[in-house]
Amino acid sequence: MKRKNPPHVHEYTNRHGKVVFYYRRPSQKKVRLKIDEGVLPWSPTFMEAYELAKGAGAPIELGAGRTIPGTVNASIVSYYHSSAFRDGLAKSTQYSRRAILERFRGDHGDKRVALMHSTALQNIFNSKSPAAQRNWMKALRGWVDHCLSLKMIRKDPLAEVKLTKLKTRGHHPWESAECEQFEKHHAVGTRARLAYELLLQAGQSRCDVVRMGRQHIRKGVMTMGRQKTGEPFNVEITPRLQAAMDAMPASNPLTFMVTAQGNSFTAAGFGNWFRDMCREAKLPKTACDRREGEGRVRRR
Repeated sequence: MKRKNPPHVHEYTNRHGKVVFYYRRPSQKKVRLKIDEGVLPWSPTFMEAYELAKGAGAPIELGAGRTIPGTVNASIVSYYHSSAFRDGLAKSTQYSRRAILERFRGDHGDKRVALMHSTALQNIFNSKSPAAQRNWMKALRGWVDHCLSLKMIRKDPLAEVKLTKLKTRGHHPWESAECEQFEKHHAVGTRARLAYELLLQAGQSRCDVVRMGRQHIRKGVMTMGRQKTGEPFNVEITPRLQAAMDAMPASNPLTFMVTAQGNSFTAAGFGNWFRDMCREAKLPKTACDRREGEGRVRRR
């Protein structure tokens, strides 16, 4: 029967035929146990060496082997490990900003972060669309602030970057006629009608609507925390919203809104699906458009 070694101890036979032991936990460096040949696991001598190896196995920072101190690459890895990124941003925000930072890191990771200047960043921003420029500014802002706080850079290179003016008419509030048209096409008892009532009555973004469920309702009031900020909000369950809920068959008890397969929606998937429901109702294009970050139905 094979002997069981102490936790995180790995046993090898080297090229000289000698049995050696190493201690290694995930994300930590490997440490060889300093013992004489023939000392067996669990013996007092072995366990003394084991305890010493445990103390020597310092954690390895994720990505440390691929980064050079002082580079853009290393500073971004440092930012990912900061509390400002890990604890200060919602998971969805971390995901979107990491995507941009990884693109920036892929193009400029080997450059010295201390030499980063506004002219270089301005040229990068000039190659983006006005909307993309704003997303990049948000992503780089947190990273640059992190670099400033640790004195990696002395001057804010984003301070002089100018963004192209964004031409937009804003979000289109639905006219009463458009609401009536949607209600006529999607009757009570359909998923589209429940989504419409949740958006209209709750007045919250799509990332919050897809998390709403009966477990959040107490005494006619829905109480939740916003997904991005954690701020609490209360929604009164109106008769219209209650009727739309009651007309739906039993489904996933954790969320009102589910896909055709009975799974919970993602925020982006819900936005795309609701846009299709608006098109089915033959609403004007302005009412069907789904802009980034927007998932509300607002009645004029």
